[in-house]
Amino acid sequence: MRIGAVVFDSPMRRKISGFHQDQHSDWVAELECGHGQHVRHQPPWQIRPWVTTAQGRHSRIGIELECRKCDEGAPPDAWSSGGI
Repeated sequence: MRIGAVVFDSPMRRKISGFHQDQHSDWVAELECGHGQHVRHQPPWQIRPWVTTAQGRHSRIGIELECRKCDEGAPPDAWSSGGI
């Protein structure tokens, strides 16, 4: 990815700052940049049993995820208060 004269070879990583559920009751990780990323537990394709409990989700606060929306230069998501 290119931003100005700087080229990024690896995706941007952002910390999880919270969670909310979307209109389908799927969990969305709220990233520090103001973007959201679904974190589903749908075996056998996606194995994330931690997302099914409040304690499990809380244990992931501060963990970094790759943010493709940051890579694309997208503005914060609508639910966000503006990100960092």
